[in-house]
Amino acid sequence: MLVKRFADAKPYEAPNHYGMVALRLQGFEAGGPKNFWTGLSHILPGGGAGPDATPLEKVYVVLSGEVTVRAEGQEVVLKAMDSITLGPNVVREVKNLSNQMAKMLVILPYPGTQK
Repeated sequence: MLVKRFADAKPYEAPNHYGMVALRLQGFEAGGPKNFWTGLSHILPGGGAGPDATPLEKVYVVLSGEVTVRAEGQEVVLKAMDSITLGPNVVREVKNLSNQMAKMLVILPYPGTQK
């Protein structure tokens, strides 16, 4: 069991992200999860990520605010407690088009662990 306090979460830089602060909640440490890691994104109005793709599947869970996700020719607005799964190599764009900060939980496998 590994307990991490929110007060101890460390920020990390994510490529091609802007207008946001990301905190690592769990992962990349001894005793942490072995197959995935979790982060928390605070996305300012007008902030977001992409468009780009990674070889990793990912799950986004919007905790508060609204986040617009564009992928595979579709666009969806996610609100509090909505979630989305994006497969590997899917070109996606994430943007906060509202005037309120959005909080989003991000869950990804470690690089090299996907089949």
